[in-house]
Amino acid sequence: MAESLTVARPYAEAVFRLGRESSALADWSGWLARLSLIANESAMRDCFGNPKLNSRQVTDLVVGVLGVEAPQSLSRFIEVLAENKRLTLLPEIQTLFEELKSDEEGVKEALIVSAFPMDDAQVAQVLPALEQHFSSKLKPRVTVDSSLIGGVKVEVGDEVFDASVRGQLDAMAVALKN
Repeated sequence: MAESLTVARPYAEAVFRLGRESSALADWSGWLARLSLIANESAMRDCFGNPKLNSRQVTDLVVGVLGVEAPQSLSRFIEVLAENKRLTLLPEIQTLFEELKSDEEGVKEALIVSAFPMDDAQVAQVLPALEQHFSSKLKPRVTVDSSLIGGVKVEVGDEVFDASVRGQLDAMAVALKN
């Protein structure tokens, strides 16, 4: 995995620069998301490695499956990946691109660990307070951990905001021991 990220990084950075220069980061984000799905299909992976298909044929196939009117820059990007046998790296390229895009936009990923499932309305309700606390725009990802008993624990980068019952009990236990 680490090796594939190392190989994918220059492609992600190049696409990010291209998207930023042409003010098309959102377009590239959508295209890369679709390309990532395409690259995860086993039938497509078989085509990527098929020695009977040249890079132009593989490019045409991918662009056709993509289902959008591909601008020249997108077609050329796919062709470069096909020529270098790197189409299988599209999921990693997309992940790295999204990280670069989030950094550019000042958006951080927030892992919200809740004792109970949270619906979109509940997440939307707590998000403004969390964005104020972390002084950043947040992209939430919610998981459930019943061991928290109640409340939430939020991780943004290396910062943690623990408003869970489990966290409060642990803090009381430490205070009582000292």
